[in-house]
Amino acid sequence: MPAPDPLIRAVGLTKEYHMGSTVVHALRGISLDIAAGEFVAVMGPSGSGKSTFMNMLGCLDHPSSGQYWLGGEEVSRLSADQLATVRNRKIGFVFQHFNLLARTSAQDNVALPLLYAGIAPAERLRRAAQRLRQVGLGERLDHQTTQLSGGQQQRVAIARALVNDPMLVLADEPTGALDSRTSVEIMALLQALNREGITIVLVTHEQDVAAAAARIVTFRDGHVVEDRANAPRDAAAALAEMPAELAE
Repeated sequence: MPAPDPLIRAVGLTKEYHMGSTVVHALRGISLDIAAGEFVAVMGPSGSGKSTFMNMLGCLDHPSSGQYWLGGEEVSRLSADQLATVRNRKIGFVFQHFNLLARTSAQDNVALPLLYAGIAPAERLRRAAQRLRQVGLGERLDHQTTQLSGGQQQRVAIARALVNDPMLVLADEPTGALDSRTSVEIMALLQALNREGITIVLVTHEQDVAAAAARIVTFRDGHVVEDRANAPRDAAAALAEMPAELAE
């Protein structure tokens, strides 16, 4: 049987930013396929194009040229409103600084994307509670953001990313604001979610974080300079070997 189409297909993506008379070439013809169920880390120094590429994958920006398919749909030429619909239905986002609403419960933070999707209130809360239990916060539904540790806040953010049953989760430096042990806990959670079939693309500048992915793509000067398979480090096993005093 023929191989299934990739979940992500980027063909010749370029992105140029005009700053006065200066043209900045952020992406220079990126072609890349990512299959459903993969866990991919995107690495590179500042200015390499990795964040611009993540914005393209997340339908947050249009390429200057090239094509991008997500789940078999070409999204690179959609309007802003159409891109917003794709983001809400197909993509979950996890950010470095969590982007949670202060003085709002974990459950209400997670349910927020469902509000925009027009889901009824009772169903929103049910789905939010289900996702919070999935990330180990079933006893924290009513806790406000300020009552949660950094690691717990990132778990809330991950539950929020999952609440719409997305086909793709994009994580931008998800451990950047966390201590060492909590970072490993979050990577163990992402690996567990990936084993359940969730496709994850993660941007990071940390080798230890990228080591949890099964594939590492490295950007430099708007080009992909390396794309290799990786034997993932088992974050749960690494966590079990860490001293308890490193706990958050």
